[in-house]
Amino acid sequence: MNLSIIVRLLAAATLAGASFLHTGRVCAVPRAAESPDGKPAIAVKIIAINDFHGNLRPPADFLSNGAPVAAGGVAHLAARIRELQATNPDNVLVSAGDLIGASPLVSAHFQDEPAIEAMNLLGLDFNAVGNHEFDEGREELLRMQRGGCHPRLEKVGRSCREKELSPLLRSKLGRKFKGADFRFLAANVFDRNSGGTLFPAYGVKQFHGRKIGFIGLTLKDTPKLVKPSGVKGLEFRDEAETINALVPVLRSQGIEAIVVLIHEGGHPGGGPDGCAGISGPIAGIVRRLDPEVDLVVSGHTHETYACRLPNAAGEPVLVTSAHDYGRLVSDIDLLLDAKTGEAISTAARHLVVSRDSRPDPLLARLIEDYGRLSRPIEERVIGRITATFSRTPNDAGESALGNLIADAQLAATRGRRYGGAAIAFMNSGGIRADFSYAPEKKGGVSYREAFDVQPFGGTLVTMNLTGAQIEQLLEQQFPGCPNRQPARRILQVSAGFEYTWNTGGGACDKVDPASIRLDRKPIAADKTYRIVTNDFLADGGDGFTVFTEGTNRMAAMPELSALERYLGRHSPLTPGTARRIIRLP
Repeated sequence: MNLSIIVRLLAAATLAGASFLHTGRVCAVPRAAESPDGKPAIAVKIIAINDFHGNLRPPADFLSNGAPVAAGGVAHLAARIRELQATNPDNVLVSAGDLIGASPLVSAHFQDEPAIEAMNLLGLDFNAVGNHEFDEGREELLRMQRGGCHPRLEKVGRSCREKELSPLLRSKLGRKFKGADFRFLAANVFDRNSGGTLFPAYGVKQFHGRKIGFIGLTLKDTPKLVKPSGVKGLEFRDEAETINALVPVLRSQGIEAIVVLIHEGGHPGGGPDGCAGISGPIAGIVRRLDPEVDLVVSGHTHETYACRLPNAAGEPVLVTSAHDYGRLVSDIDLLLDAKTGEAISTAARHLVVSRDSRPDPLLARLIEDYGRLSRPIEERVIGRITATFSRTPNDAGESALGNLIADAQLAATRGRRYGGAAIAFMNSGGIRADFSYAPEKKGGVSYREAFDVQPFGGTLVTMNLTGAQIEQLLEQQFPGCPNRQPARRILQVSAGFEYTWNTGGGACDKVDPASIRLDRKPIAADKTYRIVTNDFLADGGDGFTVFTEGTNRMAAMPELSALERYLGRHSPLTPGTARRIIRLP
């Protein structure tokens, strides 16, 4: 089959919106080709991931058509990427954000330096910042780019451990953390003092004299998802407006092909790759985009899709997202006009990162070495359970694991030394895994499992709130109440605290004030109560602004320490009946 026919078939598949999960080996794509009308063209391969979250080791299986699929692990991800790169030397490797943050202990314990080093070894070119990149604040994120040891944690063995890695790794990585070889991009994140962006707005790659511009940005609502103190002084601007303003900037540099890497996404409505009925912010953003944008690589929602969505001119533009944790990659073929550099066509498919492949030896060594360093911490048993504690909420929004964590936080801060709390509030989004019962371990819970449940390193904060403020706080859980997210976010509460909410209530009127009780006694609007929460919520995270009004604030202990202490003192623990929060029809 001659070259022009191959390209025409590729273009036909592109126009049909071809996208599918693929587990086998990949076929070669020509580097130099012809466009469908016979003109010289350049075939560029874009390999994309999103929401990696420091998953160096193979993560849990995911479901495809109801069947579990074993996939992922950065050493297998490297093997899949190398296979794709071998099919076309004109390639670029990109990420749509959340490379780090909410990571497993083997990376997070070392401040996610291992995840950055893994991406350096992979040869990542660009990463659009995600909300989780800001989990520890702007200065720590800047260190991820620039390198250098953590000023406090190096002394306790949690930063710059490269000198203890294998000699081959040291020769590749250096003897101290050097930061990212790739570029973080943040087109819509501005420093209010300097007026400039925190990171470059875009990056450029050139193939045979023709340039592709990569605009990188995060969702504008990032400040609602991270500690406000961590993004103080930063402004997060509208995504579509930012992209459209950069189009003429890129065009003035002779860049005709434009790719957007954005940490914002959607939810497919027609199966794992379906475009019909896709919901979520990404559709609205694309609908406002300049027609000069040729491709959108998205993330944040941890979904899988390759959709053609209408832009501002009503023209279809390819939008992709490759699940999460490095379990899939988006294999995207972009065909450029060799004379003008304009994008002729785009096509995408999602490839499973199979664990049947031979793992990349260098990445496998990285995992092994950091695993050796973290093993004594990870494997320590800190408590026991008699059954699984699930984070999945019931219809009222309450979960067994949420109750356990809230109880642990209250127990840790009841004493006057740690604040004298009477009520604990925990955000459901901060609970990242279940406590799964394992008979072979006799229900033993390791420190690693506890870390996987609460990986953010938050600190407990006690404060005073009035009964009226507590009622207002509970109303802020629901859409429509000021400063709230568009989706319901039910706080987990400690034993002894209870209330009822009504699905039919109006905005800021869903909770029955008379139902709010502490130790079976109604709370009084004018009475002061001592409460405890984590510092993310205490700073107004998730839109819970009432917490910022709390008085007599006192920092207590790390939230993970509270959980560890509770497990140690109350084991074995059994899930109880969830009746602290009652939902009325």
